[in-house]
Amino acid sequence: QVQLVESGGGSVQTGGSLRLSCAVSTRTYSAITLAWFRQPPGKEREGVASIFTSSGATYYADSVKGRFTISQDNAKNTMYLQMNILNPEDTAMYYCAAVRGLLWAGTSFNGRNYAYWGQGTQVTVSS
Repeated sequence: QVQLVESGGGSVQTGGSLRLSCAVSTRTYSAITLAWFRQPPGKEREGVASIFTSSGATYYADSVKGRFTISQDNAKNTMYLQMNILNPEDTAMYYCAAVRGLLWAGTSFNGRNYAYWGQGTQVTVSS
């Protein structure tokens, strides 16, 4: 069983930054793929970034490469998403997700591959 709790959302202006956190509660933190997804208002959910807890391998959606950074603190069982140069198109509910095992680039952004989800945290970017 894996429980996920997101925090850190809020409202910022274009060009601003936010850092999201996802606290992961589980007996075994290793060998888990963790990911950030987002769902803009009226749009489909999309994968943003993923990380494999054992190796630290990361994948990013093209729309956030160079602006967002996914990371983890293994000692705290916490995943982060540092979001820089935010723009209104980044406005969405952001969710963290988890599944045991490694998801490669081709599958890490398919939400159906994840077994556990957090409740989400809202990010709003104003122009």
